[in-house]
Amino acid sequence: MPRILIVEDEEIIRSAVRKLLTHAGYEVADAGSVEEAEENHDPAQFDLIISDLRLPGAPGTELIRRAPDTPVLIMTSYASLRSAVDSMKMGAVEYIAKPFDHDEMLEAVESILARQPQAGKAPEEKTARGTAADTDGDPASIMYGHCDAMQKVFTLIRKVAPTETTVLIQGESGTGKELAARALHLMSPRAANPLISVNCAAIPESLIESELFGHEKGSFTGAVSARTGLIEAADGGSLFLDEIGELPAEAQARLLRVLQEGEIRKVGSTQSRQVDVRMIAATHRNLKAMTRTGEFREDLFYRLNVMQVRIPPLRERQADILGLAQRFLKRQGEKMGKPDLNLTPEAMRALERHRWPGNVRELENAIERATILCDNDLITPSLLDLDGEGGDVNIPDSLVEGNNEQTLSRDAEATSDLSLEDYFQHFVLENQDRMSETELAQKLGISRKSLWERRQRLGIPRKKSSGN
Repeated sequence: MPRILIVEDEEIIRSAVRKLLTHAGYEVADAGSVEEAEENHDPAQFDLIISDLRLPGAPGTELIRRAPDTPVLIMTSYASLRSAVDSMKMGAVEYIAKPFDHDEMLEAVESILARQPQAGKAPEEKTARGTAADTDGDPASIMYGHCDAMQKVFTLIRKVAPTETTVLIQGESGTGKELAARALHLMSPRAANPLISVNCAAIPESLIESELFGHEKGSFTGAVSARTGLIEAADGGSLFLDEIGELPAEAQARLLRVLQEGEIRKVGSTQSRQVDVRMIAATHRNLKAMTRTGEFREDLFYRLNVMQVRIPPLRERQADILGLAQRFLKRQGEKMGKPDLNLTPEAMRALERHRWPGNVRELENAIERATILCDNDLITPSLLDLDGEGGDVNIPDSLVEGNNEQTLSRDAEATSDLSLEDYFQHFVLENQDRMSETELAQKLGISRKSLWERRQRLGIPRKKSSGN
């Protein structure tokens, strides 16, 4: 059984990761700092170390030096993304950006352990959407889909993955574009090298060039030291640019040169350097239409659109809906100590009738929310709340703290005729000044990553910091 050491100073995060990995079948120990880790454990005796980047005392990267033969996975926030790249240059095997969901963490852990012969076998049990280490990255083990449309996607991924061809993944938000990119990477000859994933919509426009290409010291105000860009960090591996339609014009021109010449030039530098990167891009927007309006460079579009993989929306995958729901329900039930949950026939019909504008992500969130709210072993349509009509849902006392009971009851009553997105926006705006991001996510029954993504999509800024 692989042994994993978690080093994280925030007790809530440390406890959550510990429970997740223990549930997945790993032997787990934890500490709140590098010093505590060395006092209570021998880091070199673990198969994997998962450490926060910023810790009291020595930084998490210090563990790379103190346990040189043990792979280190660095946890960081998007605000510290450049530091994460530096961490990889120092020897970290991978980084994961906060907030992350359970699937992301399990996929990262299993991918790393699969490359470490001393780690032994990863747990046999797989998540509902598969794991990164399964079957050498075969798409059918990472993404679920028995319908004809998804089988065609799997066939195309298997054919294009072993090549060096640039791939453009198209599909609506929540369809699983990042999972397709992961499958492309893991089935390629570059699988042993990094897959660097970048959400172009999540990085401020003023920083996107510095994040992608790096910068020299003094190249702009605040550039107190030279930085390595994400493209350079992906050298020898794959670069996944999600939401590439959000790239500003200047960054598009720079990216075109990477595709044409295989070289990058840091912001503020006069020297270029060669990079060997396999490019995978994804978008939910119509890039062809954007070229007509001048929003996206036509030459870049044709460079990216060498091979196109379209991920069908969930409404076109009718045969997969109940299968996905059952897998999400099994996973959520085991995670929350409710292993005997079942969907009622009415709930199954409701799932099949729903249009799923949020696609697989919406389905997963609906199942997670219903699992939290369920008081017995049956998931009913009202618990799924697919049309935002769950005002009469009975929220268990265990989910209500202090005077939040009246607030939640009032919110549910006031928003019983709103859509799910309207309810989300109403709830967040009403409660974000007095609740942390973790608390908001827990009350909504979604992960912190899903909360962040919905904030981005709906344009709801965070009004106060919630820590790491």
